[in-house]
Amino acid sequence: MSTLALDAAGLEKLVSAAVAAPSIHNSQPWRFHLQPATSTLEVRADRSRAVPAADPQGRALHISVGAAILNLRVAARHLGWAPEVRLLPDPADPDLFAAVRLDGAATVPAPGTERLFEAIWRRHSIRTPFTGEPVPQAVLDELVAAARTEHTALQLPDHAETTRLLHLTAEAERRSTTDEAQRTESRSWIRTGDAEAQPYGIPVTALGPQDQAGHLPVRDFAALRAAEHQAPAPFEHEPRIAVLTTEHDTPEDWLRAGLALEHVLLAATVHGVRASLLHQAMEWPYLRWEARDPHRGPGYVQILIRLGYGPEGAPTPRLAAGNVLDREE
Repeated sequence: MSTLALDAAGLEKLVSAAVAAPSIHNSQPWRFHLQPATSTLEVRADRSRAVPAADPQGRALHISVGAAILNLRVAARHLGWAPEVRLLPDPADPDLFAAVRLDGAATVPAPGTERLFEAIWRRHSIRTPFTGEPVPQAVLDELVAAARTEHTALQLPDHAETTRLLHLTAEAERRSTTDEAQRTESRSWIRTGDAEAQPYGIPVTALGPQDQAGHLPVRDFAALRAAEHQAPAPFEHEPRIAVLTTEHDTPEDWLRAGLALEHVLLAATVHGVRASLLHQAMEWPYLRWEARDPHRGPGYVQILIRLGYGPEGAPTPRLAAGNVLDREE
């Protein structure tokens, strides 16, 4: 952009980047509202696309919107702004998750902005097996640092702790596929028709197989419908799991977890590392509490991230920027 005027083209770029973020079941539970008088873009929750059976507290909804805020911040920096992000700025308006002020130009480009911005469009969740090639320690260290910049922690458990976490995830997966409310809700987000007509949810083509050995519990969106299952496939024997945690467990912590999650995913994409999200245990309070590593002291697990190498993954549909953007006249 030749100027920093918040024109229609710039606004569309910002919102298009934001809606490319991951969200639980690709529910895209966000709306954006421009206040031109203050050059502020408000990020609001759209609870009409909540997933109450899996996320009764709205924790995953906050994480989803937090991921969109991270993309918005990266895109704003890419366009030359120095965005000022305030989380939950108005206690009287709990659906206003963030206010992003865009009235200042960046004096120095933020390090790594261009690589992260380019990664926004290449980041896709993958639900298929990885090659088993280990992620280099230097890359893992960079992902840990990315989470730290968002005031969260990314833990890299050892083999024994990884096995324990996968057992918890498997137990959560069993509960989710046999619980009627969870099963019905999960199925309702699968899309078999035209992506333009149903620009949210998960296309059936983006689903993956189950692990042939039963070691890695991938979410079964088909939920016991055998006719919809892909043939089982061998997954990596030693999965690299990362655990995203926060010090506390408030709505602001959930938003920060979303910012950190997307920052980690974009940084991974820069290095050609693929990711899939293991959220099942987070949806059952006892199992989520059990996911804490007692040797690391207090903290709250927000999500597990599986990292590795493999195909890029299939994109999922997104709502158009104009469908989630409100403007003040």
